Amino acid sequence: MRSKKRSKYGLNFGDKEGRGELENKSVPFSLKGLFPAPCHSRVFLVGGIVRDFLLGKESQDIDLAAALPADRLISLGFRLVEGKSTAPIYFKHHPGFGKIEVTLLADTAALHNDLRRRDFTCNAMAMALQGELIDPLGGRADMEQRRLRACSNSSFCDDPLRIFRAFRFEAEGWRMTPQTEALIREQSWDEALSRIPVERFSRELLKALEKGEPERFFLRMLEFGVGTAFLSELFRMPHIPAGPLEHHPEGDLLTHSIQVLQRVAALTPDGAPRFCAMFHDIGKLATEPALYPKHHGHDEAGFKLAQAFCNRLCLSAALRKALTWTSRLHIKANRWGELRDSSRILLAEQAAKSGIAEILPLVSSADRPGAAGMVGWSEAVRVSRMTTAELGIDQERLLAMAPEDRPPFILQKQVESLRRLRGGGEA
Repeated sequence: MRSKKRSKYGLNFGDKEGRGELENKSVPFSLKGLFPAPCHSRVFLVGGIVRDFLLGKESQDIDLAAALPADRLISLGFRLVEGKSTAPIYFKHHPGFGKIEVTLLADTAALHNDLRRRDFTCNAMAMALQGELIDPLGGRADMEQRRLRACSNSSFCDDPLRIFRAFRFEAEGWRMTPQTEALIREQSWDEALSRIPVERFSRELLKALEKGEPERFFLRMLEFGVGTAFLSELFRMPHIPAGPLEHHPEGDLLTHSIQVLQRVAALTPDGAPRFCAMFHDIGKLATEPALYPKHHGHDEAGFKLAQAFCNRLCLSAALRKALTWTSRLHIKANRWGELRDSSRILLAEQAAKSGIAEILPLVSSADRPGAAGMVGWSEAVRVSRMTTAELGIDQERLLAMAPEDRPPFILQKQVESLRRLRGGGEA
């Protein structure tokens, strides 16, 4: 008998697609315990959690719809949260489940209308706490085929951000139906998207970067001509040479960036290095066309452009720092084999301070496939983090030195330590 898998939310899964559980009318028993038995026929799991349940995957969010009086939810520990651009929800944090959000329904008959107003059929299924699967739009069949089908002809008009959600799903291996694609192609979205907060776009971008085909998010933006206001840099990339053809036979900056992204994606599922890979050459956007195909100084130009780029997208300080310093340091990292030991230590020290000690070698190796790579990088990072005591420096001697003499003295001791770790010799 096949063993069952239990997610971190206590949701029981039968076979790979959850059929066993549904056939037995079994439901997440722990969730049932959050509501009195008379409420079970009026509380429904909705959206992505149902899709993930059927796929046998863990779900990050628990979304419910309930045909219950508001005061009943409040008595059960839920509190009202009214968003500026979203419908009011009732929220509760549970120690076992995490975040739980409930949308109120006027009655159980309103559930079908609620499902039809959703984005894609795979997200328009519901499951009652009694175990019944409610699938008015055929979402399960679409889900099993990884088919992305809009719930209605007005789906994207109702919320234009759903376009980027579709691209994000495609980065995970789903594919839009021709009819759904046609809904995007049939009109310009610039004005409608101008009313969407950039933070919502950025959330979809960052989610897409963690999927199996992250490049598809960007390629579909270009294919459909959607999102220039959010990511104007992307739309300029196809028209800029990556560099001299002897170094960049792939030709344009977009192709080069996509290739670097794909190589890094093959090495790590982490979105941060993938983001830095995609935009590591952002400084090349500042090059005067008269200087093409060369991009002298694009590392320093990238340092400035990356800050403004990340600020505009309202990204985290950590991600902004990662991209700005990857842009600045990747050229030096690409010359790792030519650097003296002292330069290697200084590079490792700056990378460690900037939080890209793990990101920089990934991007560099992807930027120059076939090169030797940054052999000895981990040792250089280790030495750069050593305290003066670990370097064997006498504190009294150090304090007796003139302040300007201390950094080169410490660096020399770091070089000596690096060579000992390496087993002697000079780079």
